[in-house]
Amino acid sequence: MESTAFSTVDEYIESFSPAIQAKLKEIREYILKTLPELTESISYGMPAYKYKKKPIIYYAAHLNHLGIYALPNAHEHFKERLAKYKQGKGSIQISYAKPIPLKLVGELMHFNLYQLLQ
Repeated sequence: MESTAFSTVDEYIESFSPAIQAKLKEIREYILKTLPELTESISYGMPAYKYKKKPIIYYAAHLNHLGIYALPNAHEHFKERLAKYKQGKGSIQISYAKPIPLKLVGELMHFNLYQLLQ
């Protein structure tokens, strides 16, 4: 991927190979179906999903994995369940060869939304 400033999630997704696009579309569709009240944008150069301008979850395509960024409190709360995934600073890394753990993504998002509404 080139270092480009994207203005839409569609532009972001279209900048990748078809195989990676499929993964990005899968997580995008899941997020929008699970929490349709979230606003989609590009933030920090990656797709971002926010509730009333407050971040809930981000994701990004990397060379060998999909990075899912669910905010520090969610990572701490789910640390035991996330332990089986390779992790980066504030992210879990899902190999493109493996399925995206969509149920876990949903739980991370719901946790973040619940925290925000408290």
